[in-house]
Amino acid sequence: MKLRRKKAQRPPKMSSLTATYSSPTSAAQTFSSELPAISSTASTAGRVAYLAELQTSLRTLQSDVNTFLTQKMVDDKAADDAKAEETYGEEVVDED
Repeated sequence: MKLRRKKAQRPPKMSSLTATYSSPTSAAQTFSSELPAISSTASTAGRVAYLAELQTSLRTLQSDVNTFLTQKMVDDKAADDAKAEETYGEEVVDED
């Protein structure tokens, strides 16, 4: 009689979806969304549910990034407008 040892099943590992925005003029901004764990032996229904969660998380992450970038554009425009107002009527040499 042979005894076989079952492989110890590791608990599913929690993962996350992450995006990082970096710019030379500002600090890096990281966006992250936790994803549910999925077992390597998940059923088809389990995999479909996981993919649906992944899709929802991706859309949320994309929305968060878009909101951040929109606000950054508004802030940058306000700074540019303030600079233009400050130098109104003066000849300014752009350093770009």
